[in-house]
Amino acid sequence: MKFRSIAIISAFSIFAAGCGNSSEKETTSKKEKATSSDTTSTVKQPVNTDKTPAKTVVKPRVITRGEFNLAALQLNAPLYWIDDTNNNQKPDPSEITSLLFYDSIPVWVKDGAFTPEFEKISKSIRELVINGYKGSDKSEMERIKLVLEDLAQGRPTVVFNDLSKLSEEDKNIIRGIHKVSVMMDNLYKAQLGISELKPSDAPSKRMMERNWGPSCKSPRQENNPKCSALKNSGKQIYGIYPASLQKEKDFCKKLEAADKKIRRKESKLLYQFNVVEEKKGKLVAVPYHKHFEKLMKPIAKELKAISGIIKNPKEKALKKYLLEAAKGFETNKWENADKAWAAMNATNSRYYVRIAPDEVYWDPCNSKAGFHVTFSLINPQSLNWQKKLLPIKNDMEKVLAKHIGKPYKARKVKVHLPDFIDIITNAGNDRSPFGGTIGQSLPNWGAVAKSGGRTVVMSNLYTDKDSMEIRKQKAISLFDTEIMKNYPETADPGLLSIILHEVTHNLGPVHEYVYKGKKDAQWFGGALSTTLEELKAQTGALWYVDFLLKKKIITKKFAEETYVDSIFWAINHISRGMYSDGKKPKPYSQLAAIHVGFLMDEKAIEFLPEKTAANGKDKGVFVFHLDKFPAAVDKLMKIVGHIKASGDRKKAEELIAKYVDGKVVPMDIIKERILKYSKATFVYGYKLQ
Repeated sequence: MKFRSIAIISAFSIFAAGCGNSSEKETTSKKEKATSSDTTSTVKQPVNTDKTPAKTVVKPRVITRGEFNLAALQLNAPLYWIDDTNNNQKPDPSEITSLLFYDSIPVWVKDGAFTPEFEKISKSIRELVINGYKGSDKSEMERIKLVLEDLAQGRPTVVFNDLSKLSEEDKNIIRGIHKVSVMMDNLYKAQLGISELKPSDAPSKRMMERNWGPSCKSPRQENNPKCSALKNSGKQIYGIYPASLQKEKDFCKKLEAADKKIRRKESKLLYQFNVVEEKKGKLVAVPYHKHFEKLMKPIAKELKAISGIIKNPKEKALKKYLLEAAKGFETNKWENADKAWAAMNATNSRYYVRIAPDEVYWDPCNSKAGFHVTFSLINPQSLNWQKKLLPIKNDMEKVLAKHIGKPYKARKVKVHLPDFIDIITNAGNDRSPFGGTIGQSLPNWGAVAKSGGRTVVMSNLYTDKDSMEIRKQKAISLFDTEIMKNYPETADPGLLSIILHEVTHNLGPVHEYVYKGKKDAQWFGGALSTTLEELKAQTGALWYVDFLLKKKIITKKFAEETYVDSIFWAINHISRGMYSDGKKPKPYSQLAAIHVGFLMDEKAIEFLPEKTAANGKDKGVFVFHLDKFPAAVDKLMKIVGHIKASGDRKKAEELIAKYVDGKVVPMDIIKERILKYSKATFVYGYKLQ
């Protein structure tokens, strides 16, 4: 399962190596800030002593880094201005990078100087920023305007790594995995059913690539049918179900009903690694490696080739995983690959690599695993938290089981505490239109999942100075002055919350837990099952804070900062809305609304409409009573745990009705404050030479 596939910290930032964020309200240095929204600005000189009128000097319009990078995105140019290191208000050859995952990548810099290709695109960027987009087809401008607005709500944020000091073997591994990543992008597009969709203009091409489909995905445009990358765009037809089935209303429920009518061993219509086809009027299950054979066989071949590159004895674990993953792409059997992958850790490989089908969030029925690549370097900092939490993992399971009560019973868990990883690139289902996953526990099924799998925290996302500053600006627009005393100034409380979330995925009633012969997906259905699992995990992230405090693993101050960080994370998710496409539940947004609403009912949080926020401007703020948090969270944990353990769908739907669809949480105010700032859209680049 993934955690916070969001912009938990949605902020404007363009930065030097690592990552960043963006904001609709740009915050730039005084030197960088544009002096006017017009084409030029004028500066009057002092009057001469002889009273002669002063001359005016016309200064060219300054294009900020934020404007430059957004315009490059809208022009579908694989170009990013990383930082203005010398504060000269213009990009220099040493300050830009090419971006990955574009159809073609021009050479922008040669021998330390800009190429004609750069000068040409730079001129186009200035023209777009100053005069707006000028398309050749005027009949399309209304649609393209909406596309540009959708793109603008996700300001580009680079994940950049200087890998030039690695060995030649490592560089070849990186090149090989990037090649596989591009192939995995194409495989994921086939799952989505968008392989043959070809927009005609540059902004629409980029939006199609960013959004993984023709529809707009920004909070303001996602439910606007006119906002599309295609001139005549209809409903998206996914490549994992028959087109005829998708035309039917509530087709996912009909699929579930059809699956129940057929014996499970023969059907497997809902099996996560099968595609559903229609043959002679009947629905049949076809394994991924058969349906996508032309795309999966070449991936297997390339994985074997990368494995052959590896001669370093310290990378035996990675070599073995790549070989087992190749077999998975040939056979659709993933358990041996999962075992080899879980055996990798911070002590036996410098890399974290996952190349597989995993998460189901993208699927309208929340059933089919999406293909993705996570490619990262291990950050050894994770070993500190592992040393603290590993000795008490079974204690964590025991106290949770006791708290949930019957019918759940404690089991011996094999939780693998999180590795911290620094992302190099993401591909396929891992590369989101907005934000990025910053914590994940995998796999979701099978023996390896039952034994704890592997958990990671993406430690190089959202931690730069600009992102942290804008995040704070958003907080002071919704919190009072008193609670801002407990607002975390470092990323550590948020990292703890991610760790506890991911650990809780492996505790209590997990996806593989069976009650009365049924797993949770059978009790709740795909979408509700997903939401409940994430709700359980994030409730655990709050609940275990007091547990760690009592064990003296964290301080009272750290505990309070973690509570505040977690609620602010929830508020950010609430701003994104509860449903996509008008009806598909957003798991994180819905669990966030349940958290905030429940804590409001328990008086641990209040919303005071007449009180002024900590920024001294906005009226209507959240006030926290942190002393009431442990008892309130204790109550919620018991409710959520029992719902999962007993298959209580009615109680789950009551939570949704009250807090997600009800009026307990002031969602409109949250949206108004948070959506002033655009969300991060991660783009990727690295330096190998």
